[in-house]
Amino acid sequence: MAEPDLPPVAERVVTAERRIAADAGTIFELIADPARQPEWDGNGNLAEAALGQRVTAVGDVFTMVLTKDGAVRENHVVEFVEGRRLAWRPAPVGGEPPGHLWRWELEPAPGGGTLVQHTYDWTRLADETRFRRALATTEATLRASMDRLAALAESVR
Repeated sequence: MAEPDLPPVAERVVTAERRIAADAGTIFELIADPARQPEWDGNGNLAEAALGQRVTAVGDVFTMVLTKDGAVRENHVVEFVEGRRLAWRPAPVGGEPPGHLWRWELEPAPGGGTLVQHTYDWTRLADETRFRRALATTEATLRASMDRLAALAESVR
């Protein structure tokens, strides 16, 4: 299989943004509770996570079962601000993160709701076997998750 054409490292960050008509606290709970993540995963990649893993700090590690092969991933929390920011680096169980990062940032929007930014950053990804999957993560795939997250958050009244 031929290696994919890779963008320069500086361009290996994909971001999507949107306003969600819900408060930041409601949205953050859906992101910070791994058991809720499969409900809004727009890529069909997340199968399930055990209850009781709600993220509360940098250094937390939560596990997730993937749909593709049932593999379990450990997600190492590297950024955390309650209600505002959460980022993690996935890794194989017992292994080091290969260098990609998922980030969510929330900011109250003028006039109500929340501005949400979702980022996939693979500037430090060193595992070449993951490059093809990284290239497949586009603004549209991030937006699919954001749209599902919005539908969930906006249904909470």
